[in-house]
Amino acid sequence: MLNHKELGEKDAETAIRVIREELVRRGKTGVIAVSDSHGEPISLLRMDGAPLPSIEVALRKILTASRERKSTGDLGKGFQANGWQMANSDPRFTGWDGGVPVVYQGQVVGAVAVSGLAQEEDAELARLGVQAILEGTND
Repeated sequence: MLNHKELGEKDAETAIRVIREELVRRGKTGVIAVSDSHGEPISLLRMDGAPLPSIEVALRKILTASRERKSTGDLGKGFQANGWQMANSDPRFTGWDGGVPVVYQGQVVGAVAVSGLAQEEDAELARLGVQAILEGTND
């Protein structure tokens, strides 16, 4: 029998709140997305002024991070290092940094993504959201 854990709406709310607060503190705007373990969106916030294309990018990041079970940046770097074309995988996937899987008790239970900033900053903020979720779990 499978025992499967998933992120829920409270987890998504936690990640989005923490990331949004940090974006506001920095005087920036972006799109924040949280998914379940299958990469299906639980919640998405497009802050005022965030670029519209960042919505689709954030959704691609959560899908990729959840299904591939690694950060989108690491996946993209792996494809480049091996000379592979990302177009040969799922066309919805992305190698742009900023999507991070949430690993709880050894299982990927979802993902957090940020889009609209430099890739490094997207990734940093997504990791902040993942950390907030994991700090709120009860083992």
